[in-house]
Amino acid sequence: MSILPPNKPQKARRVPRNYFIYGDTMSGKSYLAERFPSPLFLNTDGNSEMNTAPSIQLKNVRKSDGSLKESVIDQLDKIILALGTENHGYKTVVIDVIDDVVTLIEQAICYDNEVETLGDVPYGKGYAQFNTVFQAFVTELKALPLNTVYISRLMMLTDESSGHTEDRPSLKQKYYNVVNGNCDLVIETKRYGDRYIRMVKDRRIHYVKDDITDPAILRVLEHVNGVFDKPKQTTTKEQNEIVNKIKKQNVKEG
Repeated sequence: MSILPPNKPQKARRVPRNYFIYGDTMSGKSYLAERFPSPLFLNTDGNSEMNTAPSIQLKNVRKSDGSLKESVIDQLDKIILALGTENHGYKTVVIDVIDDVVTLIEQAICYDNEVETLGDVPYGKGYAQFNTVFQAFVTELKALPLNTVYISRLMMLTDESSGHTEDRPSLKQKYYNVVNGNCDLVIETKRYGDRYIRMVKDRRIHYVKDDITDPAILRVLEHVNGVFDKPKQTTTKEQNEIVNKIKKQNVKEG
């Protein structure tokens, strides 16, 4: 039997399963994540007691002499293995927050090599090990038959020349690229007084309500602005204007 699939179109999966949520402190990030079906929180910021969902505190455990007793890398391996092999009943895994997971992995590698920073590990092996571990973590999470929700904090960037301020995830861009490349929806949360706003900032495809068969997922998405908006058509003239604007911006930055 051939390893190749039949040469015919297949039905695309049109239900988002991997999510990235970011926003300011107390803007409802964890609250929104808890609305996903049967969530398990992998917590780093000590706020697990604020949620009713089950949680695991991620940490590096050290011996009295400072050496590693159990690293967060080993802990994550065990958790992902259990989620993939045990009959647990969870439908969603929430990483709260992914920024701290990056720091914990870096710490684990530094503790294990008895150095202060990844750059102190000879021949660039510290950075290489980190990249391997982090990418494997994201890839293995995506391979699980579960919804995955990554939570990140907010960073505000201000253009000194124009004074324009942009809200962005606080996760470093190179790590955000790895995570976002494996996500279907990027959602920003905001709080205005006692009102909470959720907005789609990026999405893989145009999602349609009728395609969302899980009522719990549909309830969450119906409260996020922009999920089901139809994509706008861009004319050739508009494309040329955008390209010229980008070229001018690159010249300024250069």
